[in-house]
Amino acid sequence: MLNIEIASKLDRIPEVESMIDKVSEELGLNDDHYGNILIAVTEAVNNAIIHGNKYSDLKKVRVEVTRNPSAVVFTVIDEGTGFDYLNLPDPTAPENIEKPDGRGIFLMKNLSDGVSFDSNGSKVSITFATANV
Repeated sequence: MLNIEIASKLDRIPEVESMIDKVSEELGLNDDHYGNILIAVTEAVNNAIIHGNKYSDLKKVRVEVTRNPSAVVFTVIDEGTGFDYLNLPDPTAPENIEKPDGRGIFLMKNLSDGVSFDSNGSKVSITFATANV
C-alpha cells in the first residue's frame, strides 16, 4: 500500500501519522480502530528512533504498510542491532508501574491483533485484522 522512510528524529513522527491517516481513509476505519493503529504504530516508530537507532542522524526508520484479504500490517524497521524481545519486563508489575518507559510493546500487543519481531528485534510487524477495522 504505502512505504515511507524518515530520519531518526521524533519531529518526523507527523509524517508517519499522515501515512496512517491515508491508510485509514482508504480502509474506512472507525475512530476506535484508527486510534489503536495510530498509538501502536507511533509507539513502534518511537522505539525505533529512540532505542533502535539511538537518534542517529545517519540511520533511518522505514514504515511499510501491506494489506491482504484478512489484515493490514504495519512494519517498522530500524537500523539498530535489535533487542531481546523475548524477555521484556511486565510494565503492569508493581515494581514497574512507576517507571517512565517500558509500555510501548505492551501497548502494541494490546491494541493490535498481533505483533511479531524479526531481524533480532529491529523489525516489528503489527497486524490489524480487517474484519476488526
